[in-house]
Amino acid sequence: MTKSSKLLAATVLTSALISACSDPVATTNQANSISLQDYPITQKKPVSDVYFGTEVIDPYRWLEDDRSEETGAWVKAQNQVTQAYLQQLPGRDRLRDRLTRLMDYERESAPFIEGDYTYFYRNDGLQNQSVVYRIKNGSTEEEIFLDPNTFSDDGTVSMSSLRFSDDGSMAAYQLSEGGSDLRTIHIIDTATREPVDEVIRNVKFSGISWRGNEGVYFSRYDQPDGSELSAKTDHHKLYYHAIGTPTSQDILVFGADADQKYRYVSGSVSEDNRYLAIYAANTTSGNELYLQDLSAETQALITILDHEGSDTSLVHTEGDTLFFQTNLDAPNTKLARATLSSPTPDAWSDVIPETANVLDLSTGGGYFFAHYMVDAISHITQYDTAGEKVRTIDLPGPGTASGLSGKVGADTLYYTFTNYKTPSTLYSLDPNSGETAVYRASKAQFASGDYESKQVFYTSKDGTRVPMIITHKTGLALNGENPAMLYGYGGFNISLTPSFSSTIAAWLEEGGIYAVANMRGGGEYGKAWHLAGTKMQKQNVFDDFIAAGKYLGEQGYTSHSRLAIRGGSNGGLLVGAVMTQQPDFAAVALPAVGVMDMLRYHTFTAGAGWAYDYGTANDSAEMFQYLLGYSPVHNVRAGVHYPATLVTTADHDDRVVPAHSFKFAAHLQDKQAGDAPVLIRIETDAGHGAGTPTSKIIDQYVDIFAFTLHHLGQK
Repeated sequence: MTKSSKLLAATVLTSALISACSDPVATTNQANSISLQDYPITQKKPVSDVYFGTEVIDPYRWLEDDRSEETGAWVKAQNQVTQAYLQQLPGRDRLRDRLTRLMDYERESAPFIEGDYTYFYRNDGLQNQSVVYRIKNGSTEEEIFLDPNTFSDDGTVSMSSLRFSDDGSMAAYQLSEGGSDLRTIHIIDTATREPVDEVIRNVKFSGISWRGNEGVYFSRYDQPDGSELSAKTDHHKLYYHAIGTPTSQDILVFGADADQKYRYVSGSVSEDNRYLAIYAANTTSGNELYLQDLSAETQALITILDHEGSDTSLVHTEGDTLFFQTNLDAPNTKLARATLSSPTPDAWSDVIPETANVLDLSTGGGYFFAHYMVDAISHITQYDTAGEKVRTIDLPGPGTASGLSGKVGADTLYYTFTNYKTPSTLYSLDPNSGETAVYRASKAQFASGDYESKQVFYTSKDGTRVPMIITHKTGLALNGENPAMLYGYGGFNISLTPSFSSTIAAWLEEGGIYAVANMRGGGEYGKAWHLAGTKMQKQNVFDDFIAAGKYLGEQGYTSHSRLAIRGGSNGGLLVGAVMTQQPDFAAVALPAVGVMDMLRYHTFTAGAGWAYDYGTANDSAEMFQYLLGYSPVHNVRAGVHYPATLVTTADHDDRVVPAHSFKFAAHLQDKQAGDAPVLIRIETDAGHGAGTPTSKIIDQYVDIFAFTLHHLGQK
């Protein structure tokens, strides 16, 4: 997801905002004896909007201005109140020790060969960022290639998208400061690690794709009018940087037409360096697809798809033969083949036809690997390029397998296997013989055998059958007294498949239940499942989540007073909507980086691209009323007892801008009728999540788990 805000007039906060928070203790929560300072005074400066004849008042519009001193003062004041409260909670030292132990183990990625070296990532356990190592082919001596931990003192500069030129002599990578999606691209000589060219700046939502050894393709937006972290961005463009030329001479490849803007544009060069595939979209679902034959003299743009009615990508090429992964007329996705002379869908033929299960493809060693989801569980089948089945890959058990990708000539591929109680184990596979073995076992200090993870199916409000995976200590008594955390997302065709997390392992060791619901809006059962949780069917997602919580109670796993609900981004919206619709549903609410203002989300950064899932308040009177009916910011009511709530966000989040969380917390603090605290934790020098330093992750989860366990009554 992506977001930002068009800056509107900010109003003035009085000096009382700061002074109200500087008193050590103003009130006491009698129910739990933890002191809670008075909330900061969040001044109301109403702004009126009219939608289809209906007036909507926004009293906290000024909090959208992330550059104002007033907003900065409010953030500081809120963090002061929040930290003063959190620091008093019991068990923090034990939680910190537990989280540190569980995260403190060496982790390595699968190796990959580039030029004369084999590269891999390693984290010794508590390093803020993983380090890139390499070994010269034929040697056993490893050396550090790039260490992002040296890029900043506090680990808040992170690296992504490391890509090598065809011969491995150069590498390009992106850097992000403070978690922002705004990046810089650095190109270096791999022998000396010295810069080859000047830094490419203002890059956002971009990959890096090399054209042989000649240059790189990347994407950026036009410079926004206003804050780089919140101003609307809606014109994405694809550029080419030729090595040895100044960035001022970078070539605009696609997106020049001011009358035909795209919010998301990307380019990818095929492994044989013959084709450039160009993807263009205005929403997070569906894309147009164009090709350039880089071997042709004119390199004219070839139209494959001129509409956004499908998710289609070029996954493999063999000379003039093109292979596309697509859900065009195949909601569960298929693999199709075409020729350069007849590349459009009317001439496609099936290589791997659509099945009843959702397909995702990877390629490596000259084969296709069909990753199927069966009730959110991985199954993998290997095919040759003619579409003939080679074998089924035997996986260690129910869980998630990922990887099995590599170059055409690779003689060894790798994949990871994990589930909610099994740390990731790295396996090797010989794609020709099918021989597989453990390449690197996990070193996590977690006793997986002491826990069980099982899949159940429950019935939602309208009778829909929904899967959920529940993980907990073996031998758990189903007496309704267990602390439970219910997690969900339910949107953007994203599937929640089982995976291990050291932070969740800490929750399990505390005796907690962790339940993940695979709700509508996700991609677990293909396009129909996704669409059933979009636009004017979005309530299905909330109903699925509520039904999941009721199932946990009915089966004796937990009860209302022992249930916490959590979700991030679109999942933060989920938590916000459910807690405002049914305030007594859970005892603790943990909305993270959530989309909370459904009437204005599309005015921030590239947020308008989410309209495929949400619709916008400007679409129609009916769509406006539907969004108004569940928008968390607009449905906080006075006189209601809301659960203990810890809203989390970050000051550099330029996808779901923090103003969403600011406004939601302000409304809750103003209208909360119960004793339960409503706090907002605003991380500084962090973004939507990617690249967050390990130290900040530990700090965050100490706060979240201490708050949750305390308000669930856990001793």
